[in-house]
Amino acid sequence: MIREGHIAGRAVLLAGAPGTGKTALAMGMAKALGDSTPFATLAASEIFSMEMSKTEALTQAFRKAIGVRIKEESKVIEGEVVEIEIDRPQASAQGASVAKTGKLTLKTTEMETVYDLGTKMISSLDAEKVLSGDIIQIDKASGKISKLGRSFARSRDYDAAGPATRFVQCPDGELERQKEVTHVVTLHEIDVINSRTQGFLALFAGDTGEIRSEVREQIDTKVSEWREEGKADIIPGVLFIDEVHMLDIECFSFLNRALESPTAPVVLLATNRGISTVRGTPYKSPHGIPMDLLDRLLIITTEPYAPSEISKILQIRAEEEDVDLDGDSLTLLTRIGEETSLRYAIQLITAASLAAAKRKASRVEVQDVSRVYGLFIDVRRSVQLMAEYADQFMYNDLAGEAGAAMES
Repeated sequence: MIREGHIAGRAVLLAGAPGTGKTALAMGMAKALGDSTPFATLAASEIFSMEMSKTEALTQAFRKAIGVRIKEESKVIEGEVVEIEIDRPQASAQGASVAKTGKLTLKTTEMETVYDLGTKMISSLDAEKVLSGDIIQIDKASGKISKLGRSFARSRDYDAAGPATRFVQCPDGELERQKEVTHVVTLHEIDVINSRTQGFLALFAGDTGEIRSEVREQIDTKVSEWREEGKADIIPGVLFIDEVHMLDIECFSFLNRALESPTAPVVLLATNRGISTVRGTPYKSPHGIPMDLLDRLLIITTEPYAPSEISKILQIRAEEEDVDLDGDSLTLLTRIGEETSLRYAIQLITAASLAAAKRKASRVEVQDVSRVYGLFIDVRRSVQLMAEYADQFMYNDLAGEAGAAMES
């Protein structure tokens, strides 16, 4: 539905206990949507450490999640390189360098043409390592050269072809042709380029600062004109806000208004809180989110993993970390993950691998998992230890209660 733009401007809440896969689900959605759909990620706690205002930070996050697909036609020269002749004259007697010249012969299945080369084009050809038999594309406006691959006619030149060589058919028709080029940029990138003197380089500086509303209004107007003329399309993406309960009432009010915008993205929220206080107010609400915003949300609950799912996740994680688990150790780790948490069980994989390496074993066995389980305690055992040895900790409320009980 997101790909087809059916639920743009909606908000979805992933609500569940810690370790039930809310963030993993959001990351999986980002991968499934691909690079063409913008996906912006923001932890709610980040907003309070930024030098800009909270609403400005949220506005920039919203506009990072809205893409603009710009279509433009450009003239390109596309063909197979038949021959490259470059004249490299000697330097003059006075030491001044002489410009290099050359000729480039390109062909399609129907025609062949020789082009004169200047110094800039020769440098571009050298940079791209263009050789005879390559299929190249030259943008006439910018002079940019793109190597598309190697001609199928050269597929038998085994000595010249590496394992990553891509073979393509020789183009047919005219050498010069009109080609539609599509660029996808986010509204935030357009905002930064038009509001900073350094232009596109401001995107790499990191600190974009606050952007004036007048700049955004002009950009929105221009993008609307492009849409009407058929030059551009709006791609509503996804904005993922983790730890959404950390936002305060001002941010929630902004989200309420921003979701009504005609170009709003899909907002994906995640929280592990139950009934808790809405930051900035004395009132409590489910998930720490005001009721008027909750009414707008499609709420998806996440449940703890089943033992079979925990086993599969641990197996995949062990493969990623290049750890060889035997069947019994995987079963024990699964039971630990079921009784404690999946995160704790995952952390034991590397520790168990180091324990196995210490005893010169290449495979993790039950004794390795048992050893690290005894060395590194989980939250439940940590709480039990604090309760048992409460009087040995400083400023401990349990110790105070125990002492008061003994006195009484």
